[in-house]
Amino acid sequence: MNNILVEVQRNLRHEPSTRTFVKSGCYPRIGVINPDSILDIPYLELAEPDEGYHGLIRENETLVEVRPTIRARGPLCSFLILNNKHHGEAPFEIMVIDENEARLRVRYPLNCEKRRNYKFDIAAVGCDGSYSNTVPVHITVTDVNEFAPIFSQAAYVRSVDEGKIYDEIVKVEATDRDCTPRYGDICKYEILTDRSQPFTINNEGVIRNTEPLDYEKSHNHILSVVAYDCGMMQSAPVMVTIKVNKPCRAGWKGIAERVDYAPGTGPLALFPAARLEACSSDERCPGVTRIQAAVTLQASRVGVACDRDTYTLQAQKSICGMESNTIDLLPSPGVGNEWTKSLKPDSGRDGEQMFEFDGESTSAVVPESLMKHTLGTTFSVSTWLRHAPPPDHDKHRKEHILCLADDHKMNRHHYALFVRNCRLILLLRRDFGEGDLNIFRPAEWRWKLPEVCDDEWHHYAVNVRFPNVELYVDGELYRALDGKGPEVIDDWPLHPAHGINTTLVVGACWQGTESDMKHHLHGWMAGLGVVEGEVQSPAALRCAARCREGLSLAPDLYLKSVSVEGDGASEVETLVRRVAYGDARSFPTPGRRNVHLDTTITCDNGRVIKARPAESYVMVLSPQTPTILLNGSSDAARDYAHFRAGLPVFPDLEVKVLSRDRDSLREADTQKLDSCVVSVYPALNPDHEALALRGHSVLPASDIRATLTRDGVSLTGADTVYNYQKVLREIEYSNKKPAYYLNRVFKLTCSELNGRFTSNEYVQTLTVVHPRAAGDLHAQRPSGLADKLDAVVRDKSGEAAVAAQVPRAFAAHALHSIHSADMPSPRLLDIHHDNNNVALVIGAVCFGAVVVLIALGIARSRAARHDATSRDSRATVARHRVPANDSEMAWDDSALTITVNPMDESAPKSGVSTNGAVACDSSDESCSDSDTDRHDSSDEEDEVIQGKQHKYRNISQLEWDNSTM
Repeated sequence: MNNILVEVQRNLRHEPSTRTFVKSGCYPRIGVINPDSILDIPYLELAEPDEGYHGLIRENETLVEVRPTIRARGPLCSFLILNNKHHGEAPFEIMVIDENEARLRVRYPLNCEKRRNYKFDIAAVGCDGSYSNTVPVHITVTDVNEFAPIFSQAAYVRSVDEGKIYDEIVKVEATDRDCTPRYGDICKYEILTDRSQPFTINNEGVIRNTEPLDYEKSHNHILSVVAYDCGMMQSAPVMVTIKVNKPCRAGWKGIAERVDYAPGTGPLALFPAARLEACSSDERCPGVTRIQAAVTLQASRVGVACDRDTYTLQAQKSICGMESNTIDLLPSPGVGNEWTKSLKPDSGRDGEQMFEFDGESTSAVVPESLMKHTLGTTFSVSTWLRHAPPPDHDKHRKEHILCLADDHKMNRHHYALFVRNCRLILLLRRDFGEGDLNIFRPAEWRWKLPEVCDDEWHHYAVNVRFPNVELYVDGELYRALDGKGPEVIDDWPLHPAHGINTTLVVGACWQGTESDMKHHLHGWMAGLGVVEGEVQSPAALRCAARCREGLSLAPDLYLKSVSVEGDGASEVETLVRRVAYGDARSFPTPGRRNVHLDTTITCDNGRVIKARPAESYVMVLSPQTPTILLNGSSDAARDYAHFRAGLPVFPDLEVKVLSRDRDSLREADTQKLDSCVVSVYPALNPDHEALALRGHSVLPASDIRATLTRDGVSLTGADTVYNYQKVLREIEYSNKKPAYYLNRVFKLTCSELNGRFTSNEYVQTLTVVHPRAAGDLHAQRPSGLADKLDAVVRDKSGEAAVAAQVPRAFAAHALHSIHSADMPSPRLLDIHHDNNNVALVIGAVCFGAVVVLIALGIARSRAARHDATSRDSRATVARHRVPANDSEMAWDDSALTITVNPMDESAPKSGVSTNGAVACDSSDESCSDSDTDRHDSSDEEDEVIQGKQHKYRNISQLEWDNSTM
């Protein structure tokens, strides 16, 4: 110790005071010298000497920031840095600022990346060479972000297949030489190229594509990628090249874009020249182990592919053998079906009877006259339904197909068929008289069906033989996948309620307490039918639900899709070429049917290649439209007796169906009509007119239903042409008061396939032959025809022979419209003289009823005075259809002037033969049938013609010259 102090003192005498002494080696710790025994010695001021000093210095700085500040007491000349061989050399020096304080600095720049921490001891040295106590110093070099990230590779290249989404195409990696995580870690990667590129990179450097790549659009995608350390220093960009492999163009060749199909020609092969390119030479698919192909038929619109767009529910009764007493609850709106006018039929489809229910207001109340409200314990309900989940996805929403509920006071639902939460539910509550009120019995059946909410058409039928209930879906008995039946809820019978009626609704349910509809159906429905007392047979349900249009590999097999599978391309090609389209209906709906072909190829190495889908479509051509011809006599004349007894309207009617393309007559037995309508206008007067079927026995033998109203007869039901012709010939018309009618005109039209093909409009006129019209052909014909036939009449053998003939009636020429009929005019009076010496006096209306009465009185008085002398000179005035040889009344025209109306264009230039008639306004109550009660239907009365419907345009009217009256 003494040697060390002596050496330090000696050195201090030769070195300046700012010099720091650094001594290597191990020295014993210099303790505190007792000031009483030694001269004053420097002393380092430090509260915790064992903790020492701590300093921080940045790589690019020279001064060390030391805490706490280095201070010493006593005589101070310098500081001594004592190096430790375990920690290496300390490149620092201590500068004495004043007598008691010093600073630490580096002798050369430090490098954090090489050495980050330093540790050494320091001691204060007095001017006399004495040493203070030693204190440790800990120095930490602070990093500076002086290095940018560097990628591990100069460039990256990867290859990908087109059409795929990759989770990772390539991973780039960069490093940073900075010594601390703050500047030495990589925190971010970024793609600098155009952001329209379908790629993205995450913070780990993983690059992936955001959309399938297309070789045709770009063979290569070149990306510029940079990395950032956590100090956000950017690296130099690296190039990443992503190559899109040229795809193996697996796909079909020889597929026609359009295939035309003529109805009635049988199955038609869709792909007779199909050829598959399987990419067997591609290195990525060295061999093929399995090829799967699926052909799918997609109708261009809903409802095209099944017979429901061709036949009505009534037609299906005969075609499929359904129960004859099946009641159609969704008939087309029209005569007799006024209660369905609130529904929304889809009129955009040929022959289809589909109704849209909007879920808010569409519904129809079924009249009790159509169907009694009680169903009993055995019944069947069937319908076509297309339904999707509710837009608001309300699982508790009820949508009723059919519902019977109380009409007021209460909201009890007696029975219902509805949809809720994609379940088809049948509710059937027993009445209070059908069992013990305290015993639970099954009351609700719930079927969980995927078909209910797939927004496709399906046929549902519920057969009930209480307590057994069966559900048929698309013609097949429904069986759950788990083998379980429907969920059945028990309930007690309804309690008795007096004075409460029920309301049956289609498409909603009536709420009696609110007097409003609730639980509306949102979807499409067609062919809703109910049969009571019987159930539909499984065969009939399969027939009603079958679709006779589709794809097949065998005859009479119609599928929506066909899948084929093989070990090689040749096997699959053979099967695909056999796929055919067919439609067994005679008159399918024309239009487009899309065909989609998907193919999957499995390679030896497990690689799966999706072949390009092939698209085609079948264009169903318009069928050879049949021409329905109705032939027969256009008019028939009969006397009063025939009209009173009833006469056939179409006695010689012939119904034929012609093929338009060949103009050849088809066999009537092979054709079916489904509707014929006989209309009459104005409507029949039920007091004395009626339409009936003479042989009621003809209907039960056929599938034709007849509806007779005041407006005519409606025949419905799919049946043969022969049966329709037979029933039409049995329609008879009767009139108890034929004297007041000129004729009755009936119009007949028939249709096939629910109105898709209609017949010509056949008009039949029944003319009333009045008794005294038999002798004057000239008077009974329209004057235009009478003038042309005068020569023919003169050639007849004589007046007696002419009178003996039954005249041919030309009543159709006397009508303004073929639907009009001549009605009696009560304002014309028939005047008959007891002695038959006074002819008929023509009454003419000249400004009012008073003038007419005066004129008639004067005419009677003058006729009495001049009866003997003026008979030959009288002007003969003949009423319509009065024979010329009858006794007549003669006018004394000495005081009477007869003026011809010059506005009558067809009036004859010579002669004053008139047929007078007073017009009767159809809106006048005096023209009602009650006014004609006084006209008996005796054979002596003449026919009265309504002026408004008179077509004898050449009959001159008489005007009174009342200047001499």
